Amino acid sequence: MRQTAGTRAKDDDRTKTCQILDSALGDGQLSMEEHRQRVAAATTAATLGDLQSLVGDLQTENAPVQLPELAKSRLGAARAKRAWGYTLAVTAVLVVLGIAIGWGLYGNSTSPLDFTTDPGAKPDGVVPVVVTPPKELQSLGGLSGLFAQMRTKFGDTTGYSLSINPDDAYLQRSDPRDDRRVLNYRYQGGWGDPSEGTKSDGQRVVDLSNFEWPKVMALVKGAPQTLEMGSQRIDDVSINIDPSRDPLTPDAVNIRIAVDGEFGNGTMELAPDGTIKSITPVKSS
Repeated sequence: MRQTAGTRAKDDDRTKTCQILDSALGDGQLSMEEHRQRVAAATTAATLGDLQSLVGDLQTENAPVQLPELAKSRLGAARAKRAWGYTLAVTAVLVVLGIAIGWGLYGNSTSPLDFTTDPGAKPDGVVPVVVTPPKELQSLGGLSGLFAQMRTKFGDTTGYSLSINPDDAYLQRSDPRDDRRVLNYRYQGGWGDPSEGTKSDGQRVVDLSNFEWPKVMALVKGAPQTLEMGSQRIDDVSINIDPSRDPLTPDAVNIRIAVDGEFGNGTMELAPDGTIKSITPVKSS
């Protein structure tokens, strides 16, 4: 059957929506902030209608993927009307019978009209919430989702350093109880409990999300070729974000891309706007 706006979304649907939003950001339809907000909403969307509302105003013909076309949901009004009288009558009989049987088996009062059910068995009206945190972090959607998870957990995106691997991340933040200590968090689908450490000299807090995400992610994807790693197997790629070492920009970040390959490793250093500061080609391990 054709899917409707009320059909529950799958992880693949959320991933496709993020790809469409990435494409819209790349061709200028969305600002960075609009893209961040919509990707964050896509990662927690429950239905296909929720996802469609995030891309419905976009030109998506050039997007790498498309969402399924949704059929309009129609209520079976005529059928419901025909069944209403029968349902009402049956319901009335079942209610009376159920009260009597329930009171007889489990009643704790002197009258079946005063029967008290188990409070834990009553419907509570709570709608299930399906949370889909990002797992593939080295993409625009993954990066946006990771920083959204930081804001949810900590209230901001600040810290001493952040290292982003393909499927996990490591964050150092100040300890609110003692500014001489740091808290080390690992992200793997969520932020775990921190371990404690001692603050190093010169460490300072900056906004770790304050850089040009699309430019940096484009350089991350091309880093193995830039670092002349040829066709060798790539074992790991990490994005390391730290405070700038330039005294003229103390509140900025420095970004280092490290690539580990089968036969060696290399690094690139970037400014927040994606400008390349240095390239260290592959060195044999």
